Amino acid sequence: MGVDRSALAPSKPLYTAKQRARRDATRWTLIQGVLAPLQFLVFLVSLALVVRFLLTDLGQEAATVSIIVKTIVLYTIMVTGSIWEKVVFGRYLFADAFFWEDVFSMLVLALHTAYIGALVSHALDARAQMAIALAAYAAYVINAAQFVLKLRAARVQGPLTSAGALS
Repeated sequence: MGVDRSALAPSKPLYTAKQRARRDATRWTLIQGVLAPLQFLVFLVSLALVVRFLLTDLGQEAATVSIIVKTIVLYTIMVTGSIWEKVVFGRYLFADAFFWEDVFSMLVLALHTAYIGALVSHALDARAQMAIALAAYAAYVINAAQFVLKLRAARVQGPLTSAGALS
């Protein structure tokens, strides 16, 4: 029993012909393509360090540094992603094609920022700070899945037909 690929394809093409051409021509596409797996690698390392700290009370400093690095990479990919979105879709954020991914990205940013705020203000102890980081990481996983599914659907959609280019 095979996978119904039509279920993966968006009802409306993700990119018009002009948007696809802009996407393929801009260096920001390559930058996003490098930053996305880098962010995922940083996330995996940081997640392991945070869980290690929560289970053993060892490695608090390493876990903290890893969350800060993850947050810096997140902000970098968000800024460059906004530039990419402006080049491709004419808007820095909330273009129709990635509206819900951008909405959820705001939650991911808010949670990472809340962690940094708690860290800097010392308003919460280390365990509570790590709990915020875990919430941020859970939101990040959901958001990453949104993007992967959207881009997979675009790949299944394939090149635009002349009818798709008109929409």
